[in-house]
Amino acid sequence: MREYLLTLCITAAVTYLLTGPVRKFAIVAGAMPEIRARDVHREPTPRLGGIAMFFGLCAGLLVADHLTNLDKVFESSNEPRALLSGAALIWLIGVLDDKFEIDALIKLGGQMIAAGVMVMQGLTILWLPIPGVGTVSLTQWQGTLLTVALVVITINAVNFVDGLDGLAAGMVCIAACAFFLYAYRIWYGYGIESAAPATLFAAILMGMCLGFLPHNIHPARIFMGDSGSMLIGLVLAAGAISITGQVDPDALRLNLGGSTRDTTHAMLPVFIPLLMPLTIIAIPFADLVLAIVRRTWNGQSPFAADRGHLHHRLLEIGHSHSRAVLIMYFWSGLIAFGAVAYSVHSASGMWVMLTIVALSFVGLVLLLLPRFTPHAPRWAQHLVPPRYRRPATAGAESAAAEESAERSDDGEPDRDRIPAGVNGATAIGARSRFTDRRKAGTPR
Repeated sequence: MREYLLTLCITAAVTYLLTGPVRKFAIVAGAMPEIRARDVHREPTPRLGGIAMFFGLCAGLLVADHLTNLDKVFESSNEPRALLSGAALIWLIGVLDDKFEIDALIKLGGQMIAAGVMVMQGLTILWLPIPGVGTVSLTQWQGTLLTVALVVITINAVNFVDGLDGLAAGMVCIAACAFFLYAYRIWYGYGIESAAPATLFAAILMGMCLGFLPHNIHPARIFMGDSGSMLIGLVLAAGAISITGQVDPDALRLNLGGSTRDTTHAMLPVFIPLLMPLTIIAIPFADLVLAIVRRTWNGQSPFAADRGHLHHRLLEIGHSHSRAVLIMYFWSGLIAFGAVAYSVHSASGMWVMLTIVALSFVGLVLLLLPRFTPHAPRWAQHLVPPRYRRPATAGAESAAAEESAERSDDGEPDRDRIPAGVNGATAIGARSRFTDRRKAGTPR
């Protein structure tokens, strides 16, 4: 565990330290696209954050290769090299897209080629554990097609959800954390050495996201761009492929014993790999499917961008930017960690399910209360951000101050401005929720 944590910290540190210089490079290189009609940020922001994340990935793999226990992963498996090859290719395509905005079909072809490169080096699905049937061996073509499909779907699901500051990095980090707990249990608890690469990939992915998040939290100073979103999507898919198709379910059975009931409960981790990749990308995948259905129904291309994603709808019903991101975090964590908890505590599965249902109810309440602004108690005023503090004055003076703040310089009410502290507005002062697209020089 200590070596995994060291790898995570090194990856996060390298990513964090390189993001600042990469931001300056992106500004100099002109990788600052104009604000589009579907964007929610108010000023041009540099992209190419995936450059720092890729070098963080390289640093994590390099450090792991020189550690006492993790170097065995590189000796016994070619999967880390396969991951690095596919990641380098998809990262290069993403960098070109961030700068020159290449065609969507070209990106799709590049994603398939990157997946094919990993398959050629051994990172592929060899068999599937199917409940009620057992272990089903796949032919070379079946494994290749299934691997490429999973990589392409995961990359585009993460890319689709990258629409708010800190959203994609945070959701993938939560998913990677849940995946790490599951893979580490298979590797350490059951003694399955073939689960070590997936555990390493999850630790490195957490480091990449944690190192980039401080620069990407709202208001973001830099975006990861396609070079980052496609990269973390590929790493996430590589971990799922490794533990789903490389871990032999028969090896788990060698560690089982006891009554039939205990054996049934212990066998649950054999089937979790079928569900874990789906739970990890459940929210991005749902957004992807809804986007494809919505666009084709309207006669548009499935790759045509719009403002109909889940995070856009959260903003439309009244949630602030930060609150919309936190709600998406909540649902991602609930689904991913719920699946892991059920696999670990399968004997008390009923309590796990009741807990998930209760937390789901809490999440629905949060969705239905976009106008609710909590306030801290009087004794904790200095411990929380200004937006959550109680007003210092009340009565007519406070109302007059708010009315004065809502008026423009010519004395007319400013309908585009909202008072500070409402729905997560900045504590510095009032500001517009959305930018006037006509001022940005783009059509609505």
